[in-house]
Amino acid sequence: MSEPDRKRETKEKIMFNDSNLTGALPRYSAKQNLHRAHFFCDAPQAEKVSLVGDFNDWNPRATPMACQPDGRWMASVELTHGYHEYLFLVDGKPVLDPNAMGKTLNFRNEPVSLRAVS
Repeated sequence: MSEPDRKRETKEKIMFNDSNLTGALPRYSAKQNLHRAHFFCDAPQAEKVSLVGDFNDWNPRATPMACQPDGRWMASVELTHGYHEYLFLVDGKPVLDPNAMGKTLNFRNEPVSLRAVS
């Protein structure tokens, strides 16, 4: 096989592999991108605050918040594009975020805070 034929064959193998039969580039999807989101809860008298939401399966142990010197609690999480429902658990009690981008009702018809990520 000549050198130009080998190069063409190699190029064809690269362009047409099993995962990409058309040779096209993978499509861009905003849903695959993660964005850092910071959450703050004003609860200076609280002993423990957690962030729960659809992004952590509403697990109270998944995202504990850290108390800052000014008494606010903070957590930072990576979120996908779209809308996310969440609440703060302040000493085990659900609390809406007064600074949320919006509020909605969850599947149990309970109010939750809403965060939009784009």
